Amino acid sequence: MKRNSVFWGLALILVGVLLLLNSLGLISVNIGILLLAVLLIAIGAWLLWGLLLGRDELESEDVAIPLQTASRANIHIRHGAGRLKIAAGTDHANLITGTVDGGLDCTTTMEGDTLNVAMAVPVKRFPDFGMPWMWGRRGTLDWNLYLIPSTALALHLETGASETQLDLSDLQVSDLRLQTGASSTQITLPEHAGDTHVEVHGGAAAIEIRVPEGVAARIRTSGRLSGIRVNAGRFVRDGALYESPEFGEAANRVEIDAEIGVGSLEIF
Repeated sequence: MKRNSVFWGLALILVGVLLLLNSLGLISVNIGILLLAVLLIAIGAWLLWGLLLGRDELESEDVAIPLQTASRANIHIRHGAGRLKIAAGTDHANLITGTVDGGLDCTTTMEGDTLNVAMAVPVKRFPDFGMPWMWGRRGTLDWNLYLIPSTALALHLETGASETQLDLSDLQVSDLRLQTGASSTQITLPEHAGDTHVEVHGGAAAIEIRVPEGVAARIRTSGRLSGIRVNAGRFVRDGALYESPEFGEAANRVEIDAEIGVGSLEIF
């Protein structure tokens, strides 16, 4: 824990020095890009440190959560430091299949025709994964999850210092909420889910959101120390709002509310 505090303390001092130099006019840079660069360098060094020092590999276990009689599902995932991948599966009997490293705490409850699922890293794992020098070649939390493509889904994801890839293109996701910290996140939104609401809150993060062709979008973004880019060729800007010209009549459309602290956000 002491080494963890020292490492991130030095990273914060470096950011503070750069901000001070910029405010004094000794350097002239884009603050958002500068902070993102420092963030990525720090995370890269943090990960390499963990890989070099190493730890034993984590055991991987298979996951299979039956759909039961549900026609809808709410899925809440709390993931730690590592990699999280979510995509459509081919199993029509199970809501979720896949593999997880580091163990899993999972609860399921039925409410009418809705199956509620909560998945989280076991509490005993959290101290270890806050310390990258305790990670090995497979010491990170690698979760690969495949969701049933024929059922209406609501996803609530909480991630930490992670690499997250969400391919929702073939899923029926009506609601997506993502809270992430120091992370790299790539999201492909659903192609044929009707109306989808997306809410993203990022700390020091690099986030990419892809809206599939044929899907209309209404987009609101905010982030004072961030680099935000929205494809103006597809989405017409009106102040802080971007919108597809055909949004009102579209059969498949998404509403995106994205807020990011320090980092980058790209929607295309």
